[in-house]
Amino acid sequence: MWTGEEHLKARIAIIAMLFATVAFTQENPEEKLGPAQSPNTVAVGAEGDFESAPDTAVIVFNLSAQETTPQAAFDHASRAAEQMRQALRSAGVDPQTAELSSYNLEPVIDYRSSKQKVVGYRVQTSVSLKIKDFKKVGAVVQALSPIPETSGQSLSYTLDNMDAAKKQAIARAYQRAHDYAEELAKAAGRNLGQLSSATVDIQQPVPVRPMLMRAAVAEVNSAATPAPTEGFQEEKIRVTAHVNAQFTLQ
Repeated sequence: MWTGEEHLKARIAIIAMLFATVAFTQENPEEKLGPAQSPNTVAVGAEGDFESAPDTAVIVFNLSAQETTPQAAFDHASRAAEQMRQALRSAGVDPQTAELSSYNLEPVIDYRSSKQKVVGYRVQTSVSLKIKDFKKVGAVVQALSPIPETSGQSLSYTLDNMDAAKKQAIARAYQRAHDYAEELAKAAGRNLGQLSSATVDIQQPVPVRPMLMRAAVAEVNSAATPAPTEGFQEEKIRVTAHVNAQFTLQ
């Protein structure tokens, strides 16, 4: 059994150990929080743009037919599709390059009646066509316009080789960021070192073009009147890259 004096000495020793531990933690914050970030760095951000002429024209349109029965609507749409293939051939385009993105068969309902009577059936297909030879764009638009089952024609231009454009934009953004960092280091009387870290963000615009209304185009004589797209330059595709770069200072 400890005496009262022994208990007192033991308590003093424990308190002293606790104070020593607290003092050690306060004097060495790195042991708990980790090493601080090196101050010998400079971080900059810059953007770089790259413009390229498009290499692909995209024509999108709808092909639809309505009849009193599903089979009749299907047959009507099939005849319209064959007429579309003939029109593409006449414009010098292989019909097999056309892509179907959707196919719908739906009832046509007369909502004016209290019983909402089914008055027919509609078959609708969305067709997408990619053309590399831009000289054929006008011919395709005019060849499709007389077909009453086609509607909603839209024309846009895109760039298939987008990766090459992105690399060019990144290179320009990085070069600009490096130049900024070098000027900043020079102003501070330091030399710019190597790249220590970087992040890249790329913005790729989605082209939006006004629709070419089929009804308006169908009224013109294709043999005497130039196509709506003739005489105009295709809009260039712009890719923007933003680079955040951190360099060491020497």
